[in-house]
This record gives sequence, structure tokens and C-alpha cells, in this order.
Amino acid sequence: MAGIHPPVTDWANDFDHTDPVWAADPYPIWADIRSSGCPVAHSERYGGVWLPTSHDDISAIAYDTDHFTSQSVVVSEGRPMMPAPQGIAPPISSDPPFHHGARRLLLPAFSPKAVAVLEPFTREYCNELLDAVDGKDVIDAAVDYAQHIPVRVIAKMLGFPPEDADTFRMFVHNALEGVDLPVEKRVENFGLLDEYLRAQVDDHIANPRDDLTTFLLNAEMDGQPLNAEHVGGTIALLLIAGIDTTWSAIGASLWHLAKTPADRERLASEPALMPFAVEEFLRAYAPVTMARLVKDDFEFNGCPMKANEWVLLPFPAANRDPEVFENPDEVVIDRVENRHAAFGLGIHRCAGSNLARMEMQVAIEVWMDRFGDRFTLANPDAVTWSGGQVRGPRQLPIALS
Repeated sequence: MAGIHPPVTDWANDFDHTDPVWAADPYPIWADIRSSGCPVAHSERYGGVWLPTSHDDISAIAYDTDHFTSQSVVVSEGRPMMPAPQGIAPPISSDPPFHHGARRLLLPAFSPKAVAVLEPFTREYCNELLDAVDGKDVIDAAVDYAQHIPVRVIAKMLGFPPEDADTFRMFVHNALEGVDLPVEKRVENFGLLDEYLRAQVDDHIANPRDDLTTFLLNAEMDGQPLNAEHVGGTIALLLIAGIDTTWSAIGASLWHLAKTPADRERLASEPALMPFAVEEFLRAYAPVTMARLVKDDFEFNGCPMKANEWVLLPFPAANRDPEVFENPDEVVIDRVENRHAAFGLGIHRCAGSNLARMEMQVAIEVWMDRFGDRFTLANPDAVTWSGGQVRGPRQLPIALS
């Protein structure tokens, strides 16, 4: 990523979550900080950012809405322009009490019943994607498969043109991976997203239909219609977060199976393990690191946090804490006790977790039904991972036999 920050040489005092070393393998970085006796690191980059690495600290900050605001959850050089409690992308950017109503609006769309309706569509599309690469000896499981699935599902939910998939992925990259860029470039990138969403909203106003966008346009909160910023911000959240997180989780799961013959063979022969395997992939390869802003000067466990400094919340690090999980760095596909934090902690726990689980399970099931245990990494060195706050494979060449 071409950014404005130099490479990291001291992870405890000058970390950067966009650094290629972090993207390639952040787990040793978190483990070293966690075991150092000072499990909360600090960096002056991005105007000041803190990094807790233990499950207890990550959880404590995630639940603390008195000292930390969620009005922006993506670390960058700038600071949010949309004030709390609504924030730029409700409900994930909202603080109490606004957050409760904004989140409650979305829950019916992501209920188990609503998600079950989307399952046949998702399964059919996964099979179409694999039909399209039939006969190839090597396919890129990220480029040819994983990246397309959540794009198509969220486009269907929002009523957006599925042919705009490349545009959606550009928005994801700009929002989540392009954080190490000058503020003016970030503003320009978000302008493209805003322009696209305005056109889609205008089309839905002129041509209402049965989808989530029309629902938001007609929704009320506390007896009042949602303002334009609320509607646009929520749609942007669903579009960006709904794509990258699940794309990354599917890709990481297939990467693990491709490089781990024992797990690949066992899952192929014991498909009943799939729900447990999905939860373990979520724990071991949780894609999401959230962020908060410090509201006012505040000392957290001896750390002198200053107002408007960032705090990264690496939920993947919480999932690898040996104080909470037995053998945390080992992937155990039949792990029974698995209270992982892949979907976050606190009031902002992912509202779309039912959808993400369904997409993951269907994507892996269709892949295993098609290939069984007859696949492996074509070239481990060719696998690349995204940087920033959502981590997953971006190139994943897999050889089929």
C-alpha cells in the first residue's frame, strides 16, 4: 500500500496496522505485546493510537461507552466530522442513547428467519461461481470465489445493481485499506461513495421496491423519519462492512483448509462438524479490528490516554489470548467451548452475525461438496493479505486435483 508512513521497526511504541508485516501475520506482534508486561501499546501515528492486546482490556474498552466514543471506527489521519451520538455510519458509529434505536431498526433484516430466506439464493450463486471455473487446475479462491459472495448477497438485500460489484470492492478498499493516505485523498475517495449512494437512493425514491434501501427510506425512529445522513450512512455501513468482513472470513477458512490436510480430510469425511469448524475459523482468523476515540483525557490501566486519540480493538487478538482460550494458536475444528469475539464485544456486536455465519457455512459447504479434500495451496508464497482493520486473503491460488 502506498501511504505516508514509514515501515515499523518498534511494534510496542510505533505500530501501524497498515504495515505489510502486520498484514502478513499480526499474531506474533500481538502475542509479544501481550506478554511484555505492558499489554497496551501506543503509537504516535494517526495523531495517536493505542492498542490493547489482552481479552480483558479489549472487552473493557469495548463495553465502556462513558470514556470512549464510536463516532468513527476506522483509524485514519483525520477525525470524524459527523458528531455523536449519530456518527457517520449508524449504528456502528453511534453512541447511546441514539445507538439503541438505530440498531433495533436493522435487527429484523438480519434475523435468523430473514437470513434463512437468503440461503437458497446464496447456495445457488456459490455453485454458479464454481461452475464458471470448472475444469481449471488452479483457481484463486479469493478472486474467483470468496470476494463475490457477500457482494452479491448485500446487493440483493439493498436492491443495488449486481453488475456494480467492482465499484463496491473499490469502496471497500478505499474505506478500509486506504487509511494510510493523506486526508484530502480520503475525502476524495469518500466523495465517490457518497455520489454513488445518492444516485441509488434517488432511484429508490423514484422507484420504491421491497428491499432494505426502501425500508430505510420509509423507516422512523422515535416517531421521526430518518434524516438523509442516517440513511446514507447506514447503507454505506452495510455495503462496506457487509462485504469485506465475510469475504475475508470465507477466504481465511479456505486458506486454512488448503494448507492443513488433516482438517481438510476430516471436514470432508465428517460434514456434521461444519458448524463447529465455522466458529473455530471465526475465532482463529477473526477478520475485524474495530476502533474507538477517547472522549476526554483518561487513564486506562496506567495508560494516559488523551482526548481524540484512537484506540484499536483487535478482536482477533482477544481470540488468541491464552488466559481465555485453551491452545489459542491451534485451530481445533471440533472445539466445543468457543465464546469468541469475532463479531465484536459490547453494544456494537455485529448485527449481521447471522448473515455472516450463513454465508460462510454455505460457501465452505459448496466448496467442500465440489472438491472434497482434493485441493491444496498452489503456492503458499503467492497468498497475499489485506492490510488495515479487516484482514483476509486477497490472492489465494488453490490447486485442484
